[in-house]
Amino acid sequence: MTITGIITALIVGLIIGALGRLVVPGRQNIPLWLTLVIGVAAALLGTVVARALGFADTSGWDWRELATQIVLAAVGVALVSGFAGRRSVSRY
Repeated sequence: MTITGIITALIVGLIIGALGRLVVPGRQNIPLWLTLVIGVAAALLGTVVARALGFADTSGWDWRELATQIVLAAVGVALVSGFAGRRSVSRY
């Protein structure tokens, strides 16, 4: 993987993570770097799921693949922020 591919993956991961964070209602108390990690993981996993279901290789924008990635990012953000919120509540 080239440096351009890594930078592109990070940018796409940040965008996917931010979109996933916007979809989840309420306030998420997770740092930006964790949103980036969740976004990169959701982008990779979403691509794998889209290829497994057969709709990753289309001409133009792959809207179903993008929607899959955003849904996975939203689920990841909700799970991580819920876990982080539960941990911070139990401290008091």
